[in-house]
Amino acid sequence: MWTDVIHLRDFYSTSLGKVAQRVISRQLQVMWPDHSGQIVLGIGYSNPYLKLFYSNAERTLSAMPAAQGVLQWPSDNLSLTTLVDEIELPFPDLSIDRVLLIHALECTENVHPLLREIWRVLSGNGRLIVVAPNRQGLWAQLERTPFGHGQPYSPSQLSRLLKENFFTPVRTHPALFTPPSQSRMILSSSSAWEELGRRAFRSFAGVILTEAEKQIYATRATSNKKDRRRYIPAQQQTPRI
Repeated sequence: MWTDVIHLRDFYSTSLGKVAQRVISRQLQVMWPDHSGQIVLGIGYSNPYLKLFYSNAERTLSAMPAAQGVLQWPSDNLSLTTLVDEIELPFPDLSIDRVLLIHALECTENVHPLLREIWRVLSGNGRLIVVAPNRQGLWAQLERTPFGHGQPYSPSQLSRLLKENFFTPVRTHPALFTPPSQSRMILSSSSAWEELGRRAFRSFAGVILTEAEKQIYATRATSNKKDRRRYIPAQQQTPRI
């Protein structure tokens, strides 16, 4: 079940959400330090993270599933957001260099069709990063944050899922060891929590970030073209009601 876009926006406006954004952004920068001249697509609720790529990428786009809702991004410029059907992305084959999938995989009922569509639109040397709740982590056990909804994954489960859909997992980074608490003391010491978690409690991270590359020798992925629906870019900040 998809988490509503308003709930996601409100979470990232809280102190806890800002900590989660900072921690995950730091890992994304480690995994993708150079994206200049590339086309980057965020699928799901990726808006808080796309500013990492906005300045240097050739183009940065946000694709938000219809069942989740849509918000304009960036909020202070022309919209680069489009409302999509997650199993029929409105992009040509081989047109995207990098895809960031966040607040999406754990929510959709169309896991395999979604990954096949991502495979289709990625270029031959395209890369994908999936950010998903960690099954063993505390964040997946509590519904007070978006990471406590939907289907969590273990690192091995996520890697196996990617392999089944023509991707080769390259590396996995755990993140978000800070407890999901609004306590100021805990939030102010998030850097220490992250360092301790990476050293001693890697299995209990709140999320896992797995990078995968496209298998160019795989059979061409196909999507269901029945009942074809089209969506247009969002022109203003009008969330689904």
